[in-house]
Amino acid sequence: MPCTRKGDGVFADYADYNVAVTVLRRLHLCDWEIIMEVTVHHLGGVKFEAGARGHRIVCDQPAENRGGDTGMTPPELLLASLGTCAGFYAAEYLRARNLSVESLDVRVSAEKAAAPARLGAFRVEIMAPGLDPQHEAGILRAVHACLIHNTLMHPPAIEIVLDSRVPATIV
Repeated sequence: MPCTRKGDGVFADYADYNVAVTVLRRLHLCDWEIIMEVTVHHLGGVKFEAGARGHRIVCDQPAENRGGDTGMTPPELLLASLGTCAGFYAAEYLRARNLSVESLDVRVSAEKAAAPARLGAFRVEIMAPGLDPQHEAGILRAVHACLIHNTLMHPPAIEIVLDSRVPATIV
């Protein structure tokens, strides 16, 4: 039996939602689990705001794409997601071994592909100046365990649904 999703407006906040889903799962009344959710709101033009857990980011297009260039583009956000995930795993590897994370940096680049339009190849560079060679394989193993890396390496099912209902108004 499907559960009501948080975005359906049934729950007052994220905490209420998590409690309800946990209870339904324990009672075996729910057959799915949402671990993460982001809500995206159109701000006008080609600008959007994405929010999760009280955090907000703006996504926009450069001027040559009719935008105001007030935020990263969706592909740049994808690169940022991969880079910050890789950085987190690299930093955790270093911290677990009492190694410095002071100069840790990550650079992610991607090449565009066509038919269909997409990012076709990614390159993740981990910069850890002064890292002892004995830790190079370990930090690379850690970064390969990154959730976003694994998601891109093993593409998930993506369901796209449309809700065109007009919200009810209370008179």
